Amino acid sequence: FKQTGSPRRRPHSLTFSQTSSFSPSGGRNLSQKRFAYSFQHQARTEHPKMENRDDLNSILPYLPLLIRSSSLYWPPRVMEALKAMSEGPSHSRVDSGEVLWQAISDMRQSLSLSARLLSPSAPQGYALLFDELIHGRESKRWFDEIIPALARLLLQLPSLLEMHFQKADDVVSGVKTGLRLLAPQQAGVVFLSQELIGALLACGFFCLFPVSNRGAKDLSVINFDNLFASLYESYSESHESKIRCIMHYFERVCSCMPTGTVSFERKILPAEYHNSSTTAPDADFWSKSDISLCAFKVCSSGLIEDQSDNALEVDFANKYLGGGSLNRGCVQEEIRFMINPELIAGMLFLPRMDDNEAIEIVGAERFSCYTGYASSFRFAGDYIDKKTVDAFKRRRTRIVAIDALCAPKMKHFKDVCLLREINKALCGFLIQSKTWQHQNKGDNDIQLASNDDSGLLHTETSTSHGAALDDAETNRQKQDSNFVRDVEGSDCMDHEDVGVATGNWGCGVFGGDPELKAMIQWLAASRARRPFISYYTFGAQALENLDQVTKWILSHDWTVGDLWNMMLEYSAQRLYKQTHLGFFSWLLPSLSTNNEAI
Repeated sequence: FKQTGSPRRRPHSLTFSQTSSFSPSGGRNLSQKRFAYSFQHQARTEHPKMENRDDLNSILPYLPLLIRSSSLYWPPRVMEALKAMSEGPSHSRVDSGEVLWQAISDMRQSLSLSARLLSPSAPQGYALLFDELIHGRESKRWFDEIIPALARLLLQLPSLLEMHFQKADDVVSGVKTGLRLLAPQQAGVVFLSQELIGALLACGFFCLFPVSNRGAKDLSVINFDNLFASLYESYSESHESKIRCIMHYFERVCSCMPTGTVSFERKILPAEYHNSSTTAPDADFWSKSDISLCAFKVCSSGLIEDQSDNALEVDFANKYLGGGSLNRGCVQEEIRFMINPELIAGMLFLPRMDDNEAIEIVGAERFSCYTGYASSFRFAGDYIDKKTVDAFKRRRTRIVAIDALCAPKMKHFKDVCLLREINKALCGFLIQSKTWQHQNKGDNDIQLASNDDSGLLHTETSTSHGAALDDAETNRQKQDSNFVRDVEGSDCMDHEDVGVATGNWGCGVFGGDPELKAMIQWLAASRARRPFISYYTFGAQALENLDQVTKWILSHDWTVGDLWNMMLEYSAQRLYKQTHLGFFSWLLPSLSTNNEAI
């Protein structure tokens, strides 16, 4: 261990007491808890063979629990350690970061999980935070109150999961919503209670998830060992602030457990039937589109997460959901995952995204305020999320993760790259109600793929308004079976008046051109029937004329096809070095003249 400011304590073995209550707050009567024996007995009678559930079996290898006779449970030694911690340091002797890590190591050993698979600097990271960086009173509160409350929450994990699976088939009629591995090209949705998410994140804090088999399934890291190790290996205030956001989240849920729901959906554009490596729709779909462009609002200040229009908020994602959230990353996606930590739960069961996929998360609560960005990021205290909830008890916060192409700048001007980016954005922006929620049979737009009970992918098409698909595309669509999921009597939040709030997606180190990326997202939002796009420029100098250009385009009644074809022409000229102008100056030469005059 690195020598810390606190006296070095000798780790003590954990002891066991039978008098604890396991609620996060420690204040509710055990008989009122949902995992009471009488309830469990009744539930197991109704569901005697939970171990035969496909959803549970797909996720169980990635959980630290065991199953026997339709019951999930912790191994006895882990149960004993958690019960001791739930009683506080007088029973567990866990009163420092150093001893906390020893307790974590002992529990991992009881789970037969190798310590070699965790970061070797994690012990020093936990000790640095709890024994040096946080003040004595705050540290004492964590070991006296928060760690015991998290232990109680972890003791509830088996029963919370059992209840989750018992209810999973009844959330949406005919739709699977249970926790499961949602692999690439497997469209589907998972609903999790905020309480279950809290228990899963507590599991990550204690580094209890198995990790040896995650890489083979293209899953992100989920334990918090790298988060703490990075604090020790390359300390920065911004990284400490990331951890403080997570700590604040745990303090909040341990004080008052939220009662809402969060949904995680893998959205898929169906692949071309004759070339599985290409995503649909093709270039003709865009070139021939006569759909009008939606309204465009330029926001020269402000942040996406602070928008007040209840719009779909874009996460500039890594193809591995969360990116460097649990490591050293501290840009747009990672910051969002820190202030809305429930997003981290998706990293448990959502592997990397393919080119024709997006991930939409609805209902994640925001817990923290912040200032700055990247190295200047700082935790700035509590945030009270006042968003209303929908019929599924999800907060009306909708976040869509779309990963941009990361490539040398000139490659972004190739037709295949433009098509990849616009289809990725379209997948993210397509309205969720056209898949498993409400269906509008008056649309003639390409639909997201859906997973029916047989696991086969279908698409939904219909014929009323909008630009027609080309004949080949239409013939292919006719080969599909219409697949309609309906939520009867529910007041869902996915309505036609929900716009898109976004910004400089895929720019910066990803190499994307800010002007083209703005136009690509505008086209995708328009084709997805979104009524407006709110574009946050974040002070990018390249977009100083964005408002003027979009107003000019709208004043000339351009369609999606008009703008797309103009982008193709410009990109070809850039690719073959026939112009060095930006798209806006190329489109409106007067802009270039004005800039030169200035």
